[in-house]
Amino acid sequence: MKKQMKIDRLNAIPEDAEAGTVEEFMYKDGVKEILEKLDTDLVGLIPVKSRVREIAALLVVDKLRRNLGLDTSVPSLHMCFTGAPGTGKTTVAMRMGQILQRMGYSRSGHLVVATRDDLVGQYVGHTAPKTKEVIKKAMGGVLLIDEAYYLYNASNDRDYGQESIEILLNVMEENREDIVIVLAGYKDRMDKFFSFIPGMSSRVGNHIEFPNYEPEELLSIAKVMCRDLEYEMSVDSEPIFFEYIKKRMTMPYFSNARTVRNAVDRARMRAAIRLFNKAFDQSSDGMVSKTELMTLEKNDFVSVEELIARGENAIVE
Repeated sequence: MKKQMKIDRLNAIPEDAEAGTVEEFMYKDGVKEILEKLDTDLVGLIPVKSRVREIAALLVVDKLRRNLGLDTSVPSLHMCFTGAPGTGKTTVAMRMGQILQRMGYSRSGHLVVATRDDLVGQYVGHTAPKTKEVIKKAMGGVLLIDEAYYLYNASNDRDYGQESIEILLNVMEENREDIVIVLAGYKDRMDKFFSFIPGMSSRVGNHIEFPNYEPEELLSIAKVMCRDLEYEMSVDSEPIFFEYIKKRMTMPYFSNARTVRNAVDRARMRAAIRLFNKAFDQSSDGMVSKTELMTLEKNDFVSVEELIARGENAIVE
């Protein structure tokens, strides 16, 4: 009876019925704007941006089907982001939340970032309240759990992380229409984590891998960061930074865009010291121009020679 009613309803929809255009939904809901902002915010990462567009396309088509009265079901929107630190995982999670909110798949689309320390307690009875509190904050939006594999300790059956995982599994199933959970971390460790917790893997519908940036992309990121801070890199500072970042990529503690951010911040600090000293020089009138305030010169950036002098294992910016 129910099946026949569905068939009758489907037959009642004219074959030439129009649900609207994809462009209309992309523009009206603001999805196009967010995707364009993602292009502006993130240099490179073509595979990542393509996957985000695919998810957005699925949601748009789902809305078009709903407009015609066709059956729709919310797909699994839980995700796994794999890649090294500083490759844009948090930014993409934030933009994804905005897309889901604009299209009505999320109430607020806000992003909550958590780690094991935020979810797992130190004694019996402490983990459940901590995990539930974080989930409560993320309801209606996106919960990004960074380095999610630390929730599971294979060497300790009594580790409290297991309790947190069980709560998350339940929420991912029972509340999937009100929260999107993104698990993030290094790919090899996430694969191992999923092998221990198969129920988690089956609830994740979208796996997105974030590749490391190339040196040319990191230079572009540096220029974008400077632009956003209303600075400019001088022409002769670009090769200094380029050689620096190529060397920095081979050293410990390298974190892609985060390392670039640190290098730009260090250059701003050096530029400030340079201008300060110049203004107090006896031969100076103390005036500082707009161009000087906005320009990062080559000596403001750490050079390869300085980097090498600090040693291979030095913690550097």
